Order: sequence, then C-alpha cells, then structure tokens
Amino acid sequence: MTEQDSTPAVLVERRGHVAVITINRPDARNAVNSAVADGLGDALDQADNDREIRAIVLTGAGDKSFCAGADLKAIARGEGIDATDRSRRKWGFAGVVTHPISTPLIAAVNGTALGGGTELVLASDLAVAAERATFGLPEVKRGIIAGAGGAFRIVAALPKKIGMEILLTGRAVSASQAADLGLVNRVVPDADVLDAAIKLAEEVAANAPLAVQASKRLAVGIVDGAVPAESDQWAANTTELITVFTSEDAKEGPRAFAEKRSPLWRAE
Repeated sequence: MTEQDSTPAVLVERRGHVAVITINRPDARNAVNSAVADGLGDALDQADNDREIRAIVLTGAGDKSFCAGADLKAIARGEGIDATDRSRRKWGFAGVVTHPISTPLIAAVNGTALGGGTELVLASDLAVAAERATFGLPEVKRGIIAGAGGAFRIVAALPKKIGMEILLTGRAVSASQAADLGLVNRVVPDADVLDAAIKLAEEVAANAPLAVQASKRLAVGIVDGAVPAESDQWAANTTELITVFTSEDAKEGPRAFAEKRSPLWRAE
C-alpha cells in the first residue's frame, strides 16, 4: 500500500455536538471515488445514529475545491465510484444524495462545487459558501446529465426558470449569485467558511434535538428513512441515465474536452 493509498479519503472530527466531515482528496479536487462514497456514507450514518451529534458539517480539504463531482480518472481506469458494499449503494452518489438522515446537514463550500459538488449542496439542508466558491451543473456541455439528483433538485431549490437556465446552459454561477438565488444561505470570506458553517451548526445544535430532527423530516418529506415524494423522479432519472450515458454524444463530450476542442454532437 502506498502512502497515498493509506491516506483516509474522508476525515471526521467532533466539535462538541457537531460532526465535521471532510472529503480528503485535495490533489484530486475532492472528486468522488469508491473510498469517498464509503467514507461519507458511513460517516453520515454513524453521526445520524449518535445521540450526541445534533448537526453535521460537510466540506472539502484544501483551498480550491469543495467537490469536483465524480472521479473521471477512476472511471477512465475502469474503476467504479459507487460504495464497495452493495447494501450501501442505496445511499447514492458519494453516499449522500439518497441518504435521508434526520440530523441537519450543512455544506461548507470552500471552493468549486461543479457537477456532483453542486448536487451535494442540493442534498444538504443549509449551505455556507466561501467568496471563491462557484456552482453549476455543466454536464450538458459533456454530453451527459446531472444524474445525482441535480436535474430535478435544482428546479425545486430555485425559481423554476432560473434553475432551468443553470441546468440547460451548464453555466457556472458565483458564490454571490448563488446567495442571491437562495442556493446558499450566506457567503463569507474564504478563510472563514468552515468556522461560519460550524457556528451555524452550533446554533442548530443548541435547540431541542428531537424537535429539530422531526422538523427536518417533515420539511424534507422523510418517512421511514426514505423520501417517497422523490421516488418517481429517481426512477425516471435511472431511465434517462441509461439512455444518455450509452449514447455516442456521451462518448464525444469527454473526448472533446480532453482534446480541448468543441464537441460535434450527433444526437445519437
């Protein structure tokens, strides 16, 4: 095992009643591979089942990226990015997007959050962004779709036409724009983002935990550990993923990106 292999892909730190969970792959812009999916899924599950943890903060290591989405290099090597344990794959991308926990989840967005990174923000309950943070769902520029909930959650989180513009153009938005749109709660100086998120988490954690958790479940629509209102959307999402990701355009998009040229779409 190399030193790099032995480095934990996910770090967990306890700050009183707050669990701080960090994606620890800064050299890979905190892209999600199986180790991240395993680590995040288990960390969320353990925190949610710990009576002393009343709020969770999710962030990325380093000062450049919160999460760059799926690890395309791992995929190119033929490696999966899902959880290694089949029973944990129900938790979805990064072990987060279909993992409905009762404990409030706060994203501390310390840098770029494009593609899967924005989908992690959409899966969070609250979000604090650094001034340098950027958000967006650029998948359509690569011939694929935002398949980890982004395609339907972005229009639920924002005014529909604004969400549709972000989804259909693939254009990124700045932290200040994200705050104006309501995608994040607030923007703070880069160096303060984690502390600000922890402060918000502590404010949540100071309240009665059973009441907070019940309030979240009602707001999100969690029933018996699932979100029934999203079941039809996830089923449709799976169907569209199969269609799009097996297309010629899905091959052309990443190829054109790697070759630094404009893609030649064929709609097939």
